[in-house]
Amino acid sequence: MTPRRQRMVLVGLVLAGVALAVGLALRAFDDNLLYFYSPSQVAAGEAPAGKKFRLGGLVSAGSVQREPGALEVRFQVTDTKDTMTVSYSGVLPDLFREGQGVIAFGVLQPDGTFVADEVLAKHDENYMPPEVAEALRAQGHPGTTGGAADPGG
Repeated sequence: MTPRRQRMVLVGLVLAGVALAVGLALRAFDDNLLYFYSPSQVAAGEAPAGKKFRLGGLVSAGSVQREPGALEVRFQVTDTKDTMTVSYSGVLPDLFREGQGVIAFGVLQPDGTFVADEVLAKHDENYMPPEVAEALRAQGHPGTTGGAADPGG
């Protein structure tokens, strides 16, 4: 084999290795993404079946049910159009309450219940995750500004 041919084979192998590494990295990145969905999008079948995603909206008034002596809690999340039942076993954030914006990480069960691994509540009165605010605004919910806190108000 001539030196030129050896260099060409080496360059080809390096390019194939880089292409393989990029392909594997993109696949791993896509597998680890957690997408956000509102209850209306889940009801429309847009959420992935059997895969983790984020469910966001407002905790429905009067929907929080706790098991006495256990960490199990069930509540409803709504975007004012559709409502989903969320089941969570663990300690809820201090700011969790009815009417509060929440995001739950978990998986949708075949019976339509969302089983959450983690529940997050918005951290102050003026902040709501942009995805939640946009979903609520699209459903006609009044008073959702979204994004960062408004310094003037």
